[in-house]
Amino acid sequence: WEPGTLDGGDVLKVGDTVYVGRGGRTNAAGVQQLRAAFEPLGARVVAVPVSKVLHLKTAVTALPDGTVIGHIPKMDAPSLFARFLPVPEESGAHVVLLGGDKLLMAASAPKTAELFSDLGYEPVVVDISEFEKLEGCVTCLSVRLRELYV
Repeated sequence: WEPGTLDGGDVLKVGDTVYVGRGGRTNAAGVQQLRAAFEPLGARVVAVPVSKVLHLKTAVTALPDGTVIGHIPKMDAPSLFARFLPVPEESGAHVVLLGGDKLLMAASAPKTAELFSDLGYEPVVVDISEFEKLEGCVTCLSVRLRELYV
């Protein structure tokens, strides 16, 4: 519905909570429409201000245990996340869950990879330096597929 706008890069689902970045691509009406659709299904929708990056998921993603990770200088309101872990590198805030304890992440975040290893995760690092020059990250370069059983 107009004038609501919602960008997929502004939506991060963690358990039964849906964090929605409110900024340049997702507006208040878009957040309200998402809230109206999901809260009756039992989800909690939390609006998160986004002014320092293009999308919410440019600043944060989540570990398999539901802990939201982010690089503080790129975030507006880390306190809005129930469980939050700051990471030392900007590109360390982007992980794609590969299953089990494996995390796909950029090679440009070695300190964050070490932090994740210390937490019991297995970082799978890839060199995406050419994409990073244009603000690309592993999350926006990945398409996750789930096996469907019929």
